[in-house]
Amino acid sequence: MNVHLLETSEFEKSPDLPAVLDVLLQLRPQYDRTSLLGQIQTQLAQGYQIVYVKSGVQVLGVAGFVVTEKLAWGKAIYVDDLVTDQHHRSQGVGDCLIQWLKDYGQMQGCGQLHLDSGVQRFAAHRFYLRQGFNIASHHFSITDLEGE
Repeated sequence: MNVHLLETSEFEKSPDLPAVLDVLLQLRPQYDRTSLLGQIQTQLAQGYQIVYVKSGVQVLGVAGFVVTEKLAWGKAIYVDDLVTDQHHRSQGVGDCLIQWLKDYGQMQGCGQLHLDSGVQRFAAHRFYLRQGFNIASHHFSITDLEGE
Protein backbone atom coordinates (compact mmCIF):
# COMPACT_ATOMS: atom_id res chain seq x y z
CA MET A 1 0.00 0.00 0.00
CA ASN A 2 1.26 3.44 -0.94
CA VAL A 3 -0.03 6.78 0.32
CA HIS A 4 -0.39 9.67 -2.13
CA LEU A 5 -1.15 13.33 -1.47
CA LEU A 6 -3.29 14.60 -4.34
CA GLU A 7 -1.53 17.83 -5.21
CA THR A 8 -3.95 20.72 -5.68
CA SER A 9 -2.09 21.95 -8.77
CA GLU A 10 -2.43 18.51 -10.40
CA PHE A 11 -5.88 17.70 -9.03
CA GLU A 12 -7.92 17.55 -12.24
CA LYS A 13 -5.08 15.93 -14.21
CA SER A 14 -4.59 13.04 -11.79
CA PRO A 15 -5.31 9.66 -13.38
CA ASP A 16 -6.46 8.50 -9.92
CA LEU A 17 -9.14 11.21 -9.58
CA PRO A 18 -12.09 9.09 -10.84
CA ALA A 19 -11.25 6.28 -8.39
CA VAL A 20 -10.75 8.76 -5.53
CA LEU A 21 -14.19 10.23 -6.27
CA ASP A 22 -15.77 6.76 -6.40
CA VAL A 23 -14.41 5.90 -2.94
CA LEU A 24 -15.52 9.26 -1.51
CA LEU A 25 -19.01 8.68 -2.90
CA GLN A 26 -19.29 5.65 -0.59
CA LEU A 27 -19.15 8.11 2.34
CA ARG A 28 -21.00 10.98 0.65
CA PRO A 29 -23.85 9.39 -1.37
CA GLN A 30 -25.79 12.66 -1.44
CA TYR A 31 -23.48 13.71 -4.30
CA ASP A 32 -22.96 12.35 -7.76
CA ARG A 33 -19.49 12.41 -9.32
CA THR A 34 -20.01 15.83 -10.96
CA SER A 35 -21.40 17.60 -7.89
CA LEU A 36 -18.73 15.99 -5.65
CA LEU A 37 -15.99 17.21 -7.97
CA GLY A 38 -17.46 20.72 -7.88
CA GLN A 39 -17.67 20.74 -4.09
CA ILE A 40 -14.10 19.48 -3.75
CA GLN A 41 -12.87 22.19 -6.12
CA THR A 42 -14.57 24.81 -3.94
CA GLN A 43 -12.99 23.35 -0.80
CA LEU A 44 -9.52 23.06 -2.40
CA ALA A 45 -9.54 26.85 -2.71
CA GLN A 46 -10.10 26.98 1.07
CA GLY A 47 -7.22 24.66 1.98
CA TYR A 48 -8.87 21.24 1.68
CA GLN A 49 -6.43 18.47 0.81
CA ILE A 50 -6.88 14.85 -0.23
CA VAL A 51 -4.68 11.89 0.60
CA TYR A 52 -5.35 8.36 -0.60
CA VAL A 53 -4.04 4.83 -0.29
CA LYS A 54 -3.39 2.89 -3.45
CA SER A 55 -2.35 -0.69 -4.15
CA GLY A 56 -1.41 -1.33 -7.74
CA VAL A 57 -3.94 0.66 -9.74
CA GLN A 58 -6.69 0.44 -7.12
CA VAL A 59 -7.59 3.27 -4.70
CA LEU A 60 -8.33 1.61 -1.35
CA GLY A 61 -9.08 4.58 0.91
CA VAL A 62 -9.33 8.36 0.92
CA ALA A 63 -9.10 11.13 3.50
CA GLY A 64 -9.97 14.78 2.99
CA PHE A 65 -8.61 17.22 5.54
CA VAL A 66 -7.55 20.76 6.35
CA VAL A 67 -4.70 22.16 8.40
CA THR A 68 -6.34 24.75 10.63
CA GLU A 69 -5.81 26.89 13.70
CA LYS A 70 -8.43 27.29 16.40
CA LEU A 71 -8.39 28.98 19.78
CA ALA A 72 -9.45 25.69 21.35
CA TRP A 73 -6.90 23.46 19.61
CA GLY A 74 -4.03 25.55 18.31
CA LYS A 75 -2.70 24.30 14.99
CA ALA A 76 -4.37 21.01 14.08
CA ILE A 77 -5.47 18.74 11.29
CA TYR A 78 -9.22 18.39 10.94
CA VAL A 79 -10.36 15.36 8.96
CA ASP A 80 -13.51 16.14 6.99
CA ASP A 81 -13.76 12.82 5.19
CA LEU A 82 -12.25 9.41 5.91
CA VAL A 83 -13.38 6.31 4.04
CA THR A 84 -12.00 2.92 3.13
CA ASP A 85 -13.42 1.27 0.03
CA GLN A 86 -16.12 -1.16 1.11
CA HIS A 87 -14.22 -4.10 -0.43
CA HIS A 88 -11.01 -3.35 1.48
CA ARG A 89 -12.13 -2.67 5.05
CA SER A 90 -10.28 -4.29 7.97
CA GLN A 91 -7.15 -4.65 5.87
CA GLY A 92 -5.07 -1.83 7.40
CA VAL A 93 -6.07 0.91 4.97
CA GLY A 94 -7.58 3.14 7.68
CA ASP A 95 -4.54 2.53 9.91
CA CYS A 96 -2.33 3.64 7.04
CA LEU A 97 -4.33 6.84 6.47
CA ILE A 98 -4.43 7.77 10.16
CA GLN A 99 -0.70 7.20 10.55
CA TRP A 100 -0.01 9.35 7.49
CA LEU A 101 -2.25 12.12 8.88
CA LYS A 102 -0.44 11.98 12.24
CA ASP A 103 2.97 12.15 10.56
CA TYR A 104 1.90 14.93 8.19
CA GLY A 105 0.41 16.88 11.08
CA GLN A 106 3.68 16.69 12.99
CA MET A 107 5.60 17.86 9.90
CA GLN A 108 3.21 20.82 9.62
CA GLY A 109 3.66 21.76 13.28
CA CYS A 110 0.22 20.56 14.34
CA GLY A 111 -0.33 19.45 17.90
CA GLN A 112 -3.68 17.72 17.39
CA LEU A 113 -5.76 15.63 15.00
CA HIS A 114 -9.57 16.00 15.03
CA LEU A 115 -12.62 14.58 13.29
CA ASP A 116 -16.36 14.23 13.77
CA SER A 117 -18.25 11.00 13.23
CA GLY A 118 -21.97 10.37 12.91
CA VAL A 119 -23.50 9.01 16.10
CA GLN A 120 -24.74 5.90 14.24
CA ARG A 121 -21.28 4.87 12.95
CA PHE A 122 -20.37 2.41 15.72
CA ALA A 123 -17.76 0.47 13.74
CA ALA A 124 -16.02 3.73 12.86
CA HIS A 125 -16.08 4.78 16.53
CA ARG A 126 -14.40 1.53 17.57
CA PHE A 127 -11.75 2.12 14.91
CA TYR A 128 -11.11 5.71 16.08
CA LEU A 129 -10.82 4.64 19.70
CA ARG A 130 -8.30 1.93 18.70
CA GLN A 131 -6.34 4.66 16.89
CA GLY A 132 -6.03 6.66 20.11
CA PHE A 133 -8.79 9.22 19.54
CA ASN A 134 -10.77 10.43 22.55
CA ILE A 135 -14.44 11.35 22.56
CA ALA A 136 -13.83 14.90 23.71
CA SER A 137 -17.05 16.74 22.91
CA HIS A 138 -20.52 16.66 21.44
CA HIS A 139 -21.00 18.35 18.08
CA PHE A 140 -24.18 20.42 17.83
CA SER A 141 -25.62 21.64 14.56
CA ILE A 142 -28.57 23.44 13.02
CA THR A 143 -28.85 21.91 9.59
CA ASP A 144 -31.55 24.13 8.10
CA LEU A 145 -30.94 27.80 8.85
CA GLU A 146 -33.38 28.87 6.12
CA GLY A 147 -36.17 26.80 7.71
CA GLU A 148 -35.71 28.30 11.20
